[in-house]
Amino acid sequence: MPKLAFSLTDIQIKQLKLKPFQKKGLGRGLYIVGKKDGSKFWLFRYKKLDGKENTLSFGAYPEVSLKLAEKRTLEANELIERGVDPSSSKKTSLAIQKEIYSSTFKVIAEEMIGVHFKHLSPSYRQRSLRRLELYVFGWIGDKPISAITPKDLLEVFKRIENANKSPTVKKTREVINLVFKHALLTGHIKFNPCDALRGVIKIAKPKHMAALTEPDDVRQLMRAIDGYKGSYSVCCALKIAPMVFVRPFELRTAKWKDIDLKKAEWSYLVSKTKTMHLVPLARQVLEILKDLKKLTGSGEFVFPNGHDEQKAMSESAINAALKRMGYDTQKEITGHGFRAMARTILHERLEFDRDIIEHQLAHRVPDALGEAYNRTRFIKQRKEMMQTWADYLDDLKSKK
Repeated sequence: MPKLAFSLTDIQIKQLKLKPFQKKGLGRGLYIVGKKDGSKFWLFRYKKLDGKENTLSFGAYPEVSLKLAEKRTLEANELIERGVDPSSSKKTSLAIQKEIYSSTFKVIAEEMIGVHFKHLSPSYRQRSLRRLELYVFGWIGDKPISAITPKDLLEVFKRIENANKSPTVKKTREVINLVFKHALLTGHIKFNPCDALRGVIKIAKPKHMAALTEPDDVRQLMRAIDGYKGSYSVCCALKIAPMVFVRPFELRTAKWKDIDLKKAEWSYLVSKTKTMHLVPLARQVLEILKDLKKLTGSGEFVFPNGHDEQKAMSESAINAALKRMGYDTQKEITGHGFRAMARTILHERLEFDRDIIEHQLAHRVPDALGEAYNRTRFIKQRKEMMQTWADYLDDLKSKK
């Protein structure tokens, strides 16, 4: 169809004075119509297939420009020539657009999290949604989920991988896969594009924190810690760290109000899982804490900062001490590595049950009945284990 030549320019329409409901034709059924408040709107008049006249609003001027009104007129006339009523076509188009919006990847993802994550922790839901917001929504969030291809997903994963965040690829892929599974169950798609990428994206193995797990190496480490010459507070933290094997953040920010020396217990909120955790304190740990309390007991933190007692010990203090002792914190041992050291030896050499060890590590591993972490579960066995572990470390130091 040749382009139409409409009779008025945009400047003429802007200057046009129209009485309420007065119409000015521009050609091919397009009119500019005056309103009571002095504004104008577009009207398209045409004859339906049954010969009756009908009208279709194209919106207000200037929100709908002359150029857009012309475009809609051309499209409407094309429909009429094909025997299609433009009014019913518009309604169908709006319905399709509404359906498309309600089935975009972002909408389905938020729906999936609301349905399937409602029994999980708020922090887990928040982390999952945050990954989608950071790495996915900006690229495929507004796409209809049925239109997303394996190639689209490959580009998403490659983008994360190229940002040197390979471990994030796995977690992001897991939540994306759940979105598509939900879309399958709700009838939005017939094929999960994630399936086509199995084996294509290679997930790099996570880099584990350096740790010593051989008895001879641990013996040398414990002797080095006993011989370390530094501030008294750091020396005490170094001696306690292997025996309690908590996360470095929890150790350096330990507060006296959370430690009950009479009950030999340390109870605190785990920073990672936001759950309360209980650490039974071995006799050796209690001896160190009782002496340390004479020095730092009047303050909030068990291990205060050397420059400001109102703050906790520096996050680099333990690793810095290990380095001064001659250890490579990238390859041999790090503050976080005491956890892996205890975990390995407690199971492989002292033969403690993995569930007891995992519980003491404050890992959120559900039990056989699906119950979440309980801070007092296995408490009798854990008290025994923590004392056995402290005794084992003492015995190692005494052996030649």
